[in-house]
Amino acid sequence: MGTRSPPDNENADGESAGTNGSEPRGFARLLRDYLIAGLLIWIPIMVTIWVLEFLTRILDQSIVLLPKAWRPEELFGLNIRGWGIVPSLLLLLVTGVVARNLFGRRILLGVEDLIRRIPVIGAVYGGAKTFSETVLTDKSRSFKHVVVIEFPRNGIYSLGFITADEVEELNARSGQDMVSVFVPHTPNAATGFIVIVPRVDVMYLDMTIDEAFKLLVTLGVVVPKWTKRPVNGRLALPEDGP
Repeated sequence: MGTRSPPDNENADGESAGTNGSEPRGFARLLRDYLIAGLLIWIPIMVTIWVLEFLTRILDQSIVLLPKAWRPEELFGLNIRGWGIVPSLLLLLVTGVVARNLFGRRILLGVEDLIRRIPVIGAVYGGAKTFSETVLTDKSRSFKHVVVIEFPRNGIYSLGFITADEVEELNARSGQDMVSVFVPHTPNAATGFIVIVPRVDVMYLDMTIDEAFKLLVTLGVVVPKWTKRPVNGRLALPEDGP
């Protein structure tokens, strides 16, 4: 006799699809979907709260700059979290006004020169000063381009940022046009590797800095859309290309 195929509502073991055998699996999947949906809502909220709390804790340290009579424990009888934001913003504003003034700039340059002469402290201050000017100002082209290089070996590509495109000594010694590329770790993009590579081995992307950081901190899950697709078979050049 030929074998009989089970009906549509019956599985190979003779159990119907609507029996208790399949219900637990469906319930577990539904429960998992609900939990993931909840995590997708709360994880960004909790990370944002954590970052704000961390920044608030740092800014609250500026309360010591206020006269004791102006501090919240004296005015209101209790310590108010986040009160330090106000003096911090005022301090930044006043410092910025002084730094943009010719007389104030000379004073700050004198103090800065004195700090740089102090052993160890001067080296740390100088490095922090250079990094701040590189990232926060337009004095250089650093962190203005998102690139891809073959790293850590040929055939494997890593996302990076141009940090210096005028490496004079390396250009002279290697006989090539070299550039410095920062290859960040993920999801902590504040750390990574500095890789010096020939410019011809660097692939410039249309991706913006913000889009690149989103790609990094999401472990490559959030991939930005390519808005400058090839036109007539030719690749679109970056807005601020090399």
